[in-house]
Amino acid sequence: MGNFINPFTDFGFKKLFGTEENKECLLHFINQLLEQEGEDKITSITYDNKEQLGRKVSDRYAVFDIYCITEKGEHIIIELQNAKQKNVTDRSLYYTTFPIQSQGVKGSWDYSINKIYSITILNFTLDYLKLPEDEYLHTIQLYKRENKMLFYDKLMFIYLEMPKFKKREDELTNDFEKWMYFIKNLERLEKIPKKYRDTIFEKMFAAAEIAKLDKMEYRRYIKSKKAINDYDNAINYAREE
Repeated sequence: MGNFINPFTDFGFKKLFGTEENKECLLHFINQLLEQEGEDKITSITYDNKEQLGRKVSDRYAVFDIYCITEKGEHIIIELQNAKQKNVTDRSLYYTTFPIQSQGVKGSWDYSINKIYSITILNFTLDYLKLPEDEYLHTIQLYKRENKMLFYDKLMFIYLEMPKFKKREDELTNDFEKWMYFIKNLERLEKIPKKYRDTIFEKMFAAAEIAKLDKMEYRRYIKSKKAINDYDNAINYAREE
C-alpha cells in the first residue's frame, strides 16, 4: 500500500472532495474544469443533501456522490464511476431530473430553472459510444441539429474518461491537467510532485495521506478498497470462465 488513498474508492473520493475542510479544493477543481468549457467562474458552493427522493414513496430515488449548489443557485452533481457500465449516460440524465424537479414552485411559476451541471469522472472508457481515443473530456448540451446552434444552455453533461489521460508529470501545462494527473495517479505516488508544491494541491495531498487517517477512517478506507478488489476479481474470473 502506498502513502496516499485511492480516489477511485467511495471513501477516498468523498474524503477528498466531499468534506467541508476540502471544499476550497473542490471549488478549484470545478472551476478549472468549467474553464475548459468557457463557463463563468464560480465563487462559492454549498454542499446539499446527496439523497434525492421522488415525490411518492413508490418513486425511485438517487444518491449522488457529491451534490452542491453555487452562489447563483446553480446545481452541480459530481459522480465517480469506478465499475464499467453501459448505461452511464442514461444514469446521468436520470440524475439531473431530481434537481430539475426540486426547482419547481407551487402556485404561479414561469418554469424558469437554474443551470445544472452533471460531472461524471469515469475510471473506464465509453467504448460503446466509439469516442476518439485522444479525447478524454466530453461536454454534452442540447443543440439544434440543422445548424449546430446551442438550443438550451441550462443543462450541461461533462464526462472525464480518466484512462485516456496519459500525460506525464513533466508534460502538465495547467491546473486542470494537474487535477487529472492527481486523480488518476494519486495512489501510486510516493510523495508530492514538484509541480504541486506551494499550491492548493498541497492541501489535497495532506488530506490523502493514509498515515493521517484515524482508526475509523482507515477501516472504512480498507473496506471501500476491498469492495473494488472483490469486483475486479469477480470480473477477471468471469472472463476466464
